[in-house]
Amino acid sequence: MKIESNLFLLPGAFFLFIGIVYGALTHFEEMVGFPAILLTAGLALMVGIYFKMLERRHGVRPEDRDDAEIAELSGDQGLYAPWSWWPIVLAGGGAIGFLALAVGWWLMVPAAIVGTVGLVGWVMEFSTGRFAH
Repeated sequence: MKIESNLFLLPGAFFLFIGIVYGALTHFEEMVGFPAILLTAGLALMVGIYFKMLERRHGVRPEDRDDAEIAELSGDQGLYAPWSWWPIVLAGGGAIGFLALAVGWWLMVPAAIVGTVGLVGWVMEFSTGRFAH
């Protein structure tokens, strides 16, 4: 994860520096570009810090080592639900949300409801324990 974290931390530091220089050159009066550059830096730094935390938590992965074998990553890589209907519900909420841009903002309420139901259903599809379905 070291390469991935540096891939975001270095541009984040660059945009932070450039944002401060840009703000100083415009006397911090230009209130579109300056915050946009700082937000770009913040987003890049946020992802880079997250990857750095994953690196500390999981240690060195086989793909981070030069002497790793392909067989070290064999096996299951995660959980996939091939027959899940929840992504379709979530896509329907997104479609209603995009329709709201053309028709009217009042459609954002049903879009948010459908999208929230789809997201919660998809996340909780394989939940176990007291509230399992």
